[in-house]
Amino acid sequence: MLLTGCASITRGTTNQVQIQSQPSGAEARTSIGHTCVTPCTLQFSRKDEFTVTVSKPGFHSVEIPVKTQVGGGGAAGFAGNVIVGGVIGMGVDAATGATLDHFPNPVIATLEPVKRGEATRTIRIVPPPPAPTEAELQPRS
Repeated sequence: MLLTGCASITRGTTNQVQIQSQPSGAEARTSIGHTCVTPCTLQFSRKDEFTVTVSKPGFHSVEIPVKTQVGGGGAAGFAGNVIVGGVIGMGVDAATGATLDHFPNPVIATLEPVKRGEATRTIRIVPPPPAPTEAELQPRS
């Protein structure tokens, strides 16, 4: 057990990402080959960064990039390596991406109807990074 990372054990190396659309029933396709019909949930390696394209006949497509960042639980698991896993545990967590979370999660696409005579297009939406958690805002002593 000392040879594995704390975040790898407590959080795992995969993460579920929810994909929603308004209206529902749209096809969601990721740049790494996953597809589903909204609303849906897909599983990814915590290290995966990808783009979700949501489309439905009669609507413009929406493209949303999904990135990764160290999550609150990941940081705690990584810090646990100082007590239990040491440098090897930190290396395992960094290599597996166990400290990472996907954002945005859920991915929410609001589809705009195509107007008469208008050509369909893909609208790219780049969501801002998530706000820091309360724990991340607290000064450390």
